[in-house]
Amino acid sequence: EREREREREREREREREREREREREREKEREREKEREKEREKERERERE
Repeated sequence: EREREREREREREREREREREREREREKEREREKEREKEREKERERERE
């Protein structure tokens, strides 16, 4: 019984790990989005010139 308990514990741990991984990925994605936005802004600026 205790063995199974520890197994479930490890499972939950791995789940949380994957969750954090996905979170970091989304963060990076938002960062890249902001960067692209800035780039588009610069482009618009140049076109106005």
